[in-house]
Amino acid sequence: MPNIGPVELIVVLVIVLVIFGPKRLPGLGRQLGGGMREFKDSLTGSSKRDEQDDDAPRRPALTAAEPAQPAAPAPGPAGAQAKPAEPTEPAERR
Repeated sequence: MPNIGPVELIVVLVIVLVIFGPKRLPGLGRQLGGGMREFKDSLTGSSKRDEQDDDAPRRPALTAAEPAQPAAPAPGPAGAQAKPAEPTEPAERR
């Protein structure tokens, strides 16, 4: 398999510049770098979170919480209040 020389790299960079344009190249570079960093971290098994966790003090274990109280019914639309039911009279028969 032939080696990639400087001429080939320049051709590839010109093609990428024509396809994506100069405005999108910095974002593409960041995405590519972030993807490579995540890939490397997944292979080595280390990440920034692991390093931060080692420096942080240990927290006590969580205990069981009290049972949840049922929530009160939500109020209706603003200004609307529930009216008491009025007794209905039976319809008169003719």
